Amino acid sequence: MTEHATDDRVVVLTGGTSGIGRVAARNLAAGGATVAVVGRDRERGADVADADAGDTSGEVWFHRADLATKSAVRDLAAELRDAYDRIDALVHNAGLSVDARTETADGIELTLAVNHLAPYLLTHELFDMLAASAPARVVVTASDVHRRATLALDDLQLTREYDALAAYARSKLATIAFTLELADRIPDDAGVTANCVHPGFVPSTGLFRDAPLRTRLAVRVAGLIPGVGTTVEDAAGRVCRLVTDERFGETTGAYVVDGEPASPASEAADPGIRARLWTASADLVGVDPDWP
Repeated sequence: MTEHATDDRVVVLTGGTSGIGRVAARNLAAGGATVAVVGRDRERGADVADADAGDTSGEVWFHRADLATKSAVRDLAAELRDAYDRIDALVHNAGLSVDARTETADGIELTLAVNHLAPYLLTHELFDMLAASAPARVVVTASDVHRRATLALDDLQLTREYDALAAYARSKLATIAFTLELADRIPDDAGVTANCVHPGFVPSTGLFRDAPLRTRLAVRVAGLIPGVGTTVEDAAGRVCRLVTDERFGETTGAYVVDGEPASPASEAADPGIRARLWTASADLVGVDPDWP
């Protein structure tokens, strides 16, 4: 264990160098947590850690990782296990949307790899540590845009047809299905809850910076409509609530909208579809599907 590990609650937060994640990291540290921020950009990560130094009762530490590949996710998990003696919450907030279909070094469609498979694999790699730190939580940033998608399990990687927004929506549908399936699989006495949250439509984040021009324009226009958009601060607060609110230390398997459990799209709630996605995901990342 390195010298920066503390006895405080430890929160691992991916996608924490900008947007919702950066504000969430700041808020959690302000509440006294040690926040392990994960991001791709070392300079932005250092800026996050430095900006909060001395201004909070907790701590912010940066861990660089590109979650697009299986090896990078496993290396991150090993680094986190070495750095901290406990993990009380694992927050999957990293996400992207890209213009054209792109494959990772593992041969996996990029949006699926980062938005869904990375949370699946990182949770697998760190679950024993979460259980040992119980009560602990897994929190996933989802999106209500998942309602416009279908999983199409016979073509998860969108080899037949690719559309950036459709790929993003499908990845969020997959993350919700994963969260609900994980919650059902966790033994009742493990002391680990799993919930996901719709943070709201946040047009000011950089999530769609790599999306097609038409998508970026649509996001910009939608953000100008009164009452449609959500501020980064409000969105981050919704994510933090699932980490800190006592209610979500007892509630598990919830898709949360505006602070309350809501019904996700039928595919996410379907046990048969969820089980098939779980097995397909295990195969794609190379783990035994019989976990946790």
